[in-house]
Amino acid sequence: MLQWSSSSAEQVGGEMSDKATAQAEFEYVVVGSGAGGGTVAARLAEAGHSVCLLEAGGDPRTLQGSNPNTPGVNSLPEDYDVPVFHGLSTENNALSWDFFVRHYADLDQQQKDDKFVARQDGVFYPRAGTLGGCTAHNAQIVVYPSNEDWDAIAEVTGDASWSSDKMRGFFEKLEDCHHRPLDRALDHTTGLNPSRHGFKGWLQTEKAIPAEALGDSELIHTLAASAFRAFSETGHPLEEVAELIESQLDPNDWRVVTRNAAGIRYTPLMTRNHQRSGTRERVLDVATQHPLHIEMDALATEVLFEEGTTRAVGVRYLKGTRLYRAFNPPATAKGEIREVMATREVILAGGAFNTPQLLMLSGIGPSAHLQEMSIPVRVSLEGVGRNLQDRYEVGVVNRMSKQWAVLNGAKFARGDSQFNEWEQNREGVYTTNGAVLGVVRKSEDQQPVPDLLCFALLGFFKGYVPGYSAWFAQKLNYLTWAVLKGHTVNRAGEVKLRSRDPLDMPQVNFHYFQEGTDHLGKDLDAVVDGIKFVRTMTRSLIECGLIAEEEIPGPAVQTDDQLREFVRNNAWGHHASCTCMIGPPENKGVLTSDFRVHGVENLRVVDASIFPRIPGLFILSAVYMIGEKAADVILSQLR
Repeated sequence: MLQWSSSSAEQVGGEMSDKATAQAEFEYVVVGSGAGGGTVAARLAEAGHSVCLLEAGGDPRTLQGSNPNTPGVNSLPEDYDVPVFHGLSTENNALSWDFFVRHYADLDQQQKDDKFVARQDGVFYPRAGTLGGCTAHNAQIVVYPSNEDWDAIAEVTGDASWSSDKMRGFFEKLEDCHHRPLDRALDHTTGLNPSRHGFKGWLQTEKAIPAEALGDSELIHTLAASAFRAFSETGHPLEEVAELIESQLDPNDWRVVTRNAAGIRYTPLMTRNHQRSGTRERVLDVATQHPLHIEMDALATEVLFEEGTTRAVGVRYLKGTRLYRAFNPPATAKGEIREVMATREVILAGGAFNTPQLLMLSGIGPSAHLQEMSIPVRVSLEGVGRNLQDRYEVGVVNRMSKQWAVLNGAKFARGDSQFNEWEQNREGVYTTNGAVLGVVRKSEDQQPVPDLLCFALLGFFKGYVPGYSAWFAQKLNYLTWAVLKGHTVNRAGEVKLRSRDPLDMPQVNFHYFQEGTDHLGKDLDAVVDGIKFVRTMTRSLIECGLIAEEEIPGPAVQTDDQLREFVRNNAWGHHASCTCMIGPPENKGVLTSDFRVHGVENLRVVDASIFPRIPGLFILSAVYMIGEKAADVILSQLR
């Protein structure tokens, strides 16, 4: 076991002294244990290389914390384990990093959003400070990106290893698909795999819709009516039916992906035996057999360089619990300064907010901004923190005429009948993430790939505000259709330092819609189209009385201009990405196609920040895939 020496080094007023503890040494130091960092760290360790994985939080299954649904009561590990409790996990105070971001620089426009929290000067944007990163609190949805997303990177970089066909190989490598049993049997017995799922990987995927949920007659009616509307909207019902039979509503079937097919879909989940499973399980498993050291409660504060060079040689970090000020509440202790050295490489995987923050704190970023923060410029890279992108999302919230039968007595807490069914048999509605149906479509015929995902949630959800996760237990008679706009045009968001204190969160502004780079309003019109499409699916349910009322946007919001105003004021996102993009420095690129930081030796980035354009509809599978690809690149270059 590693032994760390104690130190009297302190942090005072945001400035750290140069005195640090005795150093530890590994071949690779990886900062961040999420989908990118955890994946690359595990693969490198499996190949026999010594790896230190730094994580700012603790283990979500051993910590104690509460959520707004059961304040003051420990609700771990169930907030982590139970799929439908994912909303509660985003507000569990042992796991949550409470970021508050601006959608607009214009305060008058920003204040039109009732989710805006004035005392925080922003809108709640849940992040996770725990082992597994955001794989510990997300909705567990695994939806494959478009092939065009990968081919575009290959074209821009001239690196054919990013082609969609080759990238699919990484998906097959990591997935252990359990929701296509016939395809699984075919692969195992004959080696034929037309769906190109993975059946031997480390990330198990399962179907989100349990048979028990379909025992609710009203839910069946809702699904059937919504499906009918969706088929009618396509204009090609026979083609849809044929494709549906072949793919079995699976969005990740290779034949669906290659055809850019629209239609009805279920949402596969990253669960094992209907319990959350992510990079936490992956790295802990690997650490029992391979040279992977996991250092938790370790907040990275600076990349270390060989004196007088731009060669990364390690990471300075603070050892202590709840040090970052995104924790609520943060610790009052200062933390102990430590250093860990990398004989080969440092790999940053802190995510779209924290990786650019760490680069800038280390003197890598836009020169003017670094000088403004009194940080010596080591490498001038204008793209660090720029190009921030996200989805746009809104909720069409419907109050049902009566409560869902599958949620009778649900408290969304340990001990209710649904929890007992999940705990004892791994059955029932708690095996889902609350999503029961998705429809993928194009917002307009000219779109090269489907850019809208409309998915139904059994519950009330209008976006993220502090305390939102308690709504699911309080409002059991709601159906929300979430409208998610992927392949967004806007690239104007930015992450900037709030101060040079590494405990401070950075400033984040997405510059939505009219403040951004979508000058033709394509994103805005696409979300409006999604709302109108959802309303065609719910119209018959309102007419027959299953839906009592559409509460949001509400019957008073009908014209396109009214809907545009509603979207401007209420949209949100939760897939931040692209702030350290692959591309040439003159185009604000930060990374080469093999994940290296321009102008720096032995430093790479492997997380959601690396994409030039935000991929697909959900980002999780894409980040897992780049984690696998990065490990493959590093090991290949060693060979």
